[in-house]
Formats: sequence, structure tokens, C-alpha cells
Amino acid sequence: MSEKVYNLEEAATLSPSGEKYIVLQIGPSHPGSGHMRLVVWLDGDIIVKVDPDIGFVHRTSEWLSERREWIKAVPIVERIMLPDTIHANLSYVLAVEKLLGIEPPPRAQYLRSLAAEINRITSHLYGIGIFGIFLGSSTVYMWAFGDREPFLDLMEMLTGARITYSYIIPGGVRWDMPNGFKERAETVLQYMERRLKDYEDIWVKNPVVQARTINVGVMKREDAISLGVVGPNLRASGVYYDTRKHKPYAAYKDLDFEVPVMKNGDAYDRLLIRVEEIKQSIRMIRQILKDIPEGKIIADNIYNQLNPVMKKVYEEKRRVMFPAYMIHLRPPPGEATSMVEAGRGEIFFYIKSTGDKYPYRFRWVTPSFRNLPFFTHVAVGHRLADLPAIYGSIDYFPPEADR
Repeated sequence: MSEKVYNLEEAATLSPSGEKYIVLQIGPSHPGSGHMRLVVWLDGDIIVKVDPDIGFVHRTSEWLSERREWIKAVPIVERIMLPDTIHANLSYVLAVEKLLGIEPPPRAQYLRSLAAEINRITSHLYGIGIFGIFLGSSTVYMWAFGDREPFLDLMEMLTGARITYSYIIPGGVRWDMPNGFKERAETVLQYMERRLKDYEDIWVKNPVVQARTINVGVMKREDAISLGVVGPNLRASGVYYDTRKHKPYAAYKDLDFEVPVMKNGDAYDRLLIRVEEIKQSIRMIRQILKDIPEGKIIADNIYNQLNPVMKKVYEEKRRVMFPAYMIHLRPPPGEATSMVEAGRGEIFFYIKSTGDKYPYRFRWVTPSFRNLPFFTHVAVGHRLADLPAIYGSIDYFPPEADR
């Protein structure tokens, strides 16, 4: 890394040698930028400035949700975060439940955390696989995406879908845990534990990976805090903060788990922390499967509004058919917020109701958006060849930032 301190205001003028800086555009249609353009100013091959140009995959999720019935926003928010849809689903529903004054039953809370931790593992494997491609390892990419499949199968078994679940609804969840799920889940968890040892040998302890990531893209603790970085990237910089611990929701107050924290805040630590979080998710899934309480999967005040046919379906199949009132849901006037620790960091939701069938204001901030300062802050002074390692270590998902 260059020892020179660059003044970003000079980036559009001349380099110290009297020559103009090279301006390189990476993306937006590029396998390494993921439909986002990075404008990079270079002094030779030393990065002087990086300007992330976002918005190429803007989904208008807020605008659309303000023009749909409340329940119809669930699939809209999910499609912004395809590797991690359950957390978008959960964070929105938590805010709606505050407006409605609904508290899901304990079994539904456990099922929510179960789905969230399975989805966290698939999200981290997605990020590790993309990181592998950024560093030129197609092996790790194929391993990680292949190892997601058993967990996607678990989600399909639990929710009926592989990617976009719409599993969590105001007052609970749509389906109960099916027969044979616990046994199947334990088989998958044991498989992943064995595979993590293989990842350590071929990837985590690989001297080439270490040489390209250690002391590369360092985000210092104080900078991570002041810039508003969230999630594994924040904890990799030595900040002990996790919404599941500090502001528990769902079943997390009942679960015993650790929050991995690293020290150096470099690209290598950002890889390590995701591996450690997979281990903690496995630990939590086992606790949930062991301790999940019996009972309803939907709040009583919603169950009581089901018609006799829907109640029969619920009793026989443990499945909640959408009652008509959910389509015409009208939360009382008021405001509500929610925070959820997603795979890439904290999601923040703000919604406002005027008593209408549509949200009056629908606003959410996603973790990838909050992690954008990585591009402008940590890349300066590195060589251009270090940029893929920095980018891949952040686990940045462009549609999630664009919303």
C-alpha cells in the first residue's frame, strides 16, 4: 500500500508527477462490479479516489410499497435482497406488528429465528463464493454455491420456496415445521461442519488468499463507527454490536450464542468473521430445534378471524391461509420502526400509517447501502489489483443498496 496521503480534491487535476490521473470506469455491466459502476482515479496503478456510482438496479421498492396493500409489500422487499430474503420479510413485518399491537406466539418466534439463521448461512455462503470469484478461485465459488443447496432445500421444506419465501406474516408464520425436518436439518448441519474444515484448508489458510487479503482494505474501528458501517464488516473492525444481542427480537433473547469480533478490520478478517458466524448459526439452529415450544404459529386475534374452512386447514395442515382481512389490512394511524440483523448487517425500517389500506410512508435502509463508505474510504492508497479483494470482502449486493 502506498504511503502517500492523497488529497481527494486534487483527483480531477494533476498527479504529483505533473501528469493527469488515469480515470478508469469499472462497470456497470461487469462480472466484477455486479451492476454497479466504480469510477477509479489512478496515479499509475495506485488508487487515488473511488467513486461508487449506484442505482443501476433500482427497484423502486419504497414507491411501490406505498401504492400496494400492506401485506403486498412482503414480496416486494424480498426481491431486493435475494440471497437474504427472510430478513427483509421479518424486518418489515416487525414494524407492521408494532402498528397493529400484535405479539406472535412463542413457537412462531422460534420458527422465525430458525428461518433467519438458515438464511444467514446461505447468505454467507453466497458472499464467500462471490469473494472466491473476485480472487480468481472458481473452486471456492463452486463449493460455496453447491453447499448452499442443502440449506435451500431446508428452506423449501420449511416454507415451500427456495429463495423468496413470504413466510413471515403479521402475527406469526404461514407454515409450521414439517415432519422429518429436525432429522434432515441435523444431517445438513453435520455436513456443513465437515465442509468448514475443508474451507479452512483450501481457502482460509491458503497462503495466496492470505497474501492478497491481510492488511488490505483496513477499516479501523473508529472509522467503522463514524461512517456507519454495519454487520460482519463492522464486527470485523473490532466493534461488538449485533442487533440480535443488543435489541433482541424473535427468539434471540432465549438463545445462547456468541458474537464473533475481529481486530484488524482487513479483507482477511471480513472473510474469517463470516466463517465464524456460520458456526454460530449452526449452534443456534440446534438450540431452536431442541427447545422450540409447542403451540400456535399465529396470534390468537388473527386465528379468531379465520373462517371455519381456514381454521380446518390450520388444524389439519398447520398452515395459515391468508384471511381476507389481511388483504384489506388497515393499521391504526401511527409510526413504527424496526431493526433486524440481516446477513450483511442491520436493516432499519420506518413506516407510517394514516389508517389507510396503503402505507403513507415506507422507508428502509439496507446494510449494503450503509457499507458503501468502504469503497471511498479503504481503497485509497492501494494498488488497482487490490480492489477486487476489497470489493469481494465487503459482501456488497448492489440491488440491496439501490432498493
